Amino acid sequence: MDNISFSDLDKFYMNEALYEARLARFVEEVPVGCVIVYDGKIIGRGHNFTYKGKSALYHAELIAIKEANEYFDDFRLEETTMYVTMEPCSMCAGAIINSRIGRLVIGIPDYKRGACGSNTNITGDRSQLHFLDAEFGLMEEECLYELQTFFKMLRKRSKEKKKMGKVD
Repeated sequence: MDNISFSDLDKFYMNEALYEARLARFVEEVPVGCVIVYDGKIIGRGHNFTYKGKSALYHAELIAIKEANEYFDDFRLEETTMYVTMEPCSMCAGAIINSRIGRLVIGIPDYKRGACGSNTNITGDRSQLHFLDAEFGLMEEECLYELQTFFKMLRKRSKEKKKMGKVD
């Protein structure tokens, strides 16, 4: 995971992914956001919706891929760039490869479940027909802040529930 220099346009699109992450946090989902860009236009957006949607498939990346597939009326997303606030899991990494996304830009690594280079590297597996090297570290502080804020809120809520339980 090298230190890569990102353009102002990269930052613009990651801000859009952060917006999606904030939408997830607003509905009490893990704040991960994603956008897919083609020819300067956002063609896919998504944020985590697994708990409220009651499906393990409602990850930000999969929702954005589905929307981008509908834009092209095809599963191939070869000339696109995906911006995602946190490193995709193995399920999403597989979908990224199968969709043939051209470039992958990630805010923060996920050392527990990440599958794009920090834990495992499904996207960079050169034995596959399609592979790509993820670019890490774009707006890392902002992406980390969203996750930390969310989990602090959950811990605080959990403490308050425990405290209320002791009062009864």
